[in-house]
Amino acid sequence: MKKGLVYRSTGSWYSVESDGCFYACRIKGKLRLKGIKSTNPIAVGDRVWFEVDENAVEPEGTIVGIEERQNYIVRKSVNLSKQTHIIASNIDQVFLLITLHNPPTFTAFIDRFLVTAEAYHIPAVLVFNKMDTCSPEQENEIDALATIYQTIGYKTLKISATEGQNIDEIKSMMQGKVSMFSGHSGVGKSTLINAIAPDLNLKTAALSDQHQQGIHTTTFAEMFAFPNGMKLIDTPGIKGFGVVDMQPDEIGNYFPEFTPLRSACKFHNCMHQNEPQCAVIEAFENGIVAESRYHNYLQMLETDSTYR
Repeated sequence: MKKGLVYRSTGSWYSVESDGCFYACRIKGKLRLKGIKSTNPIAVGDRVWFEVDENAVEPEGTIVGIEERQNYIVRKSVNLSKQTHIIASNIDQVFLLITLHNPPTFTAFIDRFLVTAEAYHIPAVLVFNKMDTCSPEQENEIDALATIYQTIGYKTLKISATEGQNIDEIKSMMQGKVSMFSGHSGVGKSTLINAIAPDLNLKTAALSDQHQQGIHTTTFAEMFAFPNGMKLIDTPGIKGFGVVDMQPDEIGNYFPEFTPLRSACKFHNCMHQNEPQCAVIEAFENGIVAESRYHNYLQMLETDSTYR
């Protein structure tokens, strides 16, 4: 029996590292039947126990157990017969790549992602990429959006993966940590990872001209290890991001700017929708809570919280 770390998942096979050796592993049948509601019972970043197949020509094994996860990032699965898809687990921080125009990243997507990161106690950094392609007006738009999140307490960074702008700062933040990179297809994840680690030489692709949407170049989540204990998890581009497994009265807990206001609401179970003497609504009306954040919160109450 060996203990290992999952570096790659293709849905049926898992690449598991143990003592410097990589094993191609499958899941033991019984592990699939333990009432796991996700489409993938094992995710990149999982620490697992596996049995080595002594008769295999190449290093192979069977995963028989999984250690309790420190955290994970989960999203609504595209497979409607299941509930969730775990993108990665045991993450120290996540870098969410954002482009406002090519392709557009909307605040509804950003806020859904941040709510999930907050729910699982994963620090998130908002990375505005392709700054070299922005007009002065577009840069002002990005600065205004970044200010909203900086005010709440999120770290933001403006970069150009192609020009090398602020790449060293990202590398510094990654030292000794497991970092996940996420975002829409086409926002430049693979280009950024190639700038951080040129030896990986990940595939990149131009945007689709017709819809300015990204073309998927990463099919499966995969972890890469570097010196100084730095690990990077590359994930497939995400078109939409729905929060899951949350009750409606939970969602407001994951908006940090609501936290100091809640005690001033008239009702202790205030949902901040249309209740009288609601401190969050008053803060929104007075411009203290950003309009986009408040409206996205209301939208989540109406849509995402029903998916559980």
